[in-house]
Amino acid sequence: MTDITISPLRQRLIEDMTLRNFSPKTHWAYVHGVKILAEFLHRSPTKATADDLRLFRLHLVDRGYSVHMINQSLAALRFFYRVTVPRDDLVATIPYIKQPEQLPVVLSQAEVERLLAAAPGFKYQVMLSTCYAAGLRVSELVNLKVADIDSSRMVIRIEQSKGNKDRYVMLSPDLLAMLRRWYRQERPEHWLFPGMVAGNPLTTNIIRWAVRRATQKAGITKRVSPHTLRHSFACHLLENKTDIRVIQVLLGHARIESTNHYARIALGAIGDLTSPFDLLPREAAPPA
Repeated sequence: MTDITISPLRQRLIEDMTLRNFSPKTHWAYVHGVKILAEFLHRSPTKATADDLRLFRLHLVDRGYSVHMINQSLAALRFFYRVTVPRDDLVATIPYIKQPEQLPVVLSQAEVERLLAAAPGFKYQVMLSTCYAAGLRVSELVNLKVADIDSSRMVIRIEQSKGNKDRYVMLSPDLLAMLRRWYRQERPEHWLFPGMVAGNPLTTNIIRWAVRRATQKAGITKRVSPHTLRHSFACHLLENKTDIRVIQVLLGHARIESTNHYARIALGAIGDLTSPFDLLPREAAPPA
């Protein structure tokens, strides 16, 4: 914050988020959102006006912030003025910016196979295979513990993921074989994929680096990230006729709408459909 008098205000904001069990990531994002408003105003955000907030939104756009980053800052301000410093008159003047709807990048099964084979070493091959085989977010992957692998029930337990929810996903027999080989080789004690610092899990940046290296080596020209493996997992399930409500549960989506957009990119499922044009009655073709 720009003014020392705002420090108690920041503490109250943190306490309000703590009472609602917000994640550490949300804590950082909301504090940062209020902080950049204070820096823009050069005074306490408690004294902001509706016109101030309008100019602030324009400022974020002019600075080239992404739509996601702008809406994250606006979400922070909406919480701040709804809970920490109740100002209903301001909350109504902080609309979100409409985000362009973009379909995610999805790999074919052949491309996934090439990507996994091109991973920079067995360690990363196991991690990327786990991402794809279970449809995990990268944050879920790095926080996996040895105890989360339940081979007796052939499931993987995902603890306190997005939205502070637990869920189970399937444990592929082929993945289990890889994980057992990994365990015999490394003997991890707590974290399935320990980090460089003793007692800490691996960082997400390492996974992103591994995906970039594998993508280049595999000669894949698509823009690939660890999340691409999760998108591909969902699409390939849908193409194999898996019920979309089952996919919703596996992905941990709170709303079915979040899962439905995969129906627009599951090209295998689309290709198997019959066009009504092919069902039209046809007259016999005239003789040549």
